[in-house]
Amino acid sequence: MQAVILAAGMGKRLKELTKDNTKCMVEVNGITLAERALRILDKKSLSRIVIVDGYKRDNLEKYIDTLNISTPIEYVRNDIYDTTNNIYSLLLAKDYLVKEDTLLLESDLIFEEALIDALIYDERKTLALVDHYESWMDGTCTVIDEEDRIVDFIPGKYLRYEEKEKYYKTVNIYKFDKEFSSKVYIPFLEAYLKAMGVNEYYESVIKLIAMLEGTGIRVKRLNGEVWYEIDDEQDLDIACTLFPNDEKEAYETIASRYGGYWRYPKLVDFCYLINPYFPPEKMVDELKSNFAELLTQYPSGMKVNSLLAAKNFGVHREHIVIGNGAAELIKSLMERVVKGRIGVVRPTFEEYPNRYNGEQVVFRSTKDDFSYSADDIMEYYDSRNVDWIILINPDNPSGNYIPYEDMRKFIKWCKGKGIGIIVDESFIDFASENKQKDVTLINEADLNSYNRLYVVKSISKSYGVPGLRLGVMASSDIDTISDIKKDVAIWNINSFAEFYMQIYEKYKRDYSKALELFRESREEFVESLKRIDWINVFPSEANYVMCEVKDKIDVKELCARLYNNNILIKDLTGKVNNGHQYIRLAVKRKDENEVLISSFVHISET
Repeated sequence: MQAVILAAGMGKRLKELTKDNTKCMVEVNGITLAERALRILDKKSLSRIVIVDGYKRDNLEKYIDTLNISTPIEYVRNDIYDTTNNIYSLLLAKDYLVKEDTLLLESDLIFEEALIDALIYDERKTLALVDHYESWMDGTCTVIDEEDRIVDFIPGKYLRYEEKEKYYKTVNIYKFDKEFSSKVYIPFLEAYLKAMGVNEYYESVIKLIAMLEGTGIRVKRLNGEVWYEIDDEQDLDIACTLFPNDEKEAYETIASRYGGYWRYPKLVDFCYLINPYFPPEKMVDELKSNFAELLTQYPSGMKVNSLLAAKNFGVHREHIVIGNGAAELIKSLMERVVKGRIGVVRPTFEEYPNRYNGEQVVFRSTKDDFSYSADDIMEYYDSRNVDWIILINPDNPSGNYIPYEDMRKFIKWCKGKGIGIIVDESFIDFASENKQKDVTLINEADLNSYNRLYVVKSISKSYGVPGLRLGVMASSDIDTISDIKKDVAIWNINSFAEFYMQIYEKYKRDYSKALELFRESREEFVESLKRIDWINVFPSEANYVMCEVKDKIDVKELCARLYNNNILIKDLTGKVNNGHQYIRLAVKRKDENEVLISSFVHISET
């Protein structure tokens, strides 16, 4: 068996990266695509590797010579690479195809060795490698029957995304036996090229052949093996997260993305914090049914959206401002309103102190689980002359919670001392106290009790819609609320977010049920975690739990190992920085929580 690699193209979409070198010389984490592919193929006892090159071919051939590949390498040159497509490049290699069985692949792919093994060790003679369709895949998809025959090709522009579960994407790695090449593929290739010209793609011939009875081509379905096609710099960035040099680097790379994990559909995210039981399916369907209108229509301005926020939270519109996520409001508040010395609890959500350039007076709990009370905060700051105190309640990452009546006592204390208060209630709906009554400070009575009280809430966290980027801030300080409304853009939220706020009221009962389900999940999750002997679980009233990882387990290895199994958790060790190891685990649906617990149990056993 031999391999044929098509590497004549210019890779224009990679811009500067292919200015002086061919596409397959682009590096992923310091290793070129060419080297990765050749090292894999060099292990497979092939008779030869044939490379069809063109653009910057001298650079490529000189580079490959430095790799010391044991398998003989032969080159076929496409001198008109800039005016032809890959159908012509493959035709140039036809004399090789008819000599022996061939692995055919393109040079812009990065892939695990297991993909090549899947073809080589499959007894079937002629195979097209396919993978289940995912959102990052472009181009034509296939529909496959139970006997692994391709029964339909669906060009990208005709894909019905509601039917995506039945689609498979060709990986552009194939196995051709020499009889298939000589008697079927090459004759079809020559006829197609004669009829359609040199600016076509060899895959078009495969499509044509696959639809005919008796041609012998079947598909080989992947089962979790990793690959990626690199056409532009965004693809390259994602490939770097999929093909790291080691597990720890893989974890650190994916963690530094701060989201966008929909690009990694197999990843179970225990890092970012949302409500796993909301929104309900019916609400999602309602959003979908209005998708076209929301996509093509401008959202309303701040005046209308303030009314929506006021309606949903039961306060006057002059007392509330809606933001493009809470982060937009935090930035405006900390940079425009807060002055003087601020009191900050640590460890905590760092967005507030990070947005402030003034003096910070830090309170740190002396307890092993980082818990603290309102009395602790008042005692600490009683003699420290701060102008503002910032509290996250429940706190992030500890999950520490100050009950409602204690918060009211704290507000009264701050009022007496003239201290401004920022309270972030992004996670408060998950608190057990909310079973009996609504304990949020976003109500007219509490807001009016002190006009230097500013309450921030991220809708993403509680309501499970982080992609909508919604947050609110409430205060009876009308001048400041008005000032922040002027500071943010007039269209600071999009139409999808506005529509969500418009219809939320219909789903309040669903939200209450979601919180009940969540609290059950959290209780079961915490009890399961307590049975892991190398984990110390801290009490939490939020939708996450903070844990100490005992010294028998290295936390960096733990995070890397879990990520290697498509589970992402948060390493807090550097954030806390006290010589101990910590992690934060989002509470998810029961079945997902069980997956993580099973992984922990397996780690305990090994």
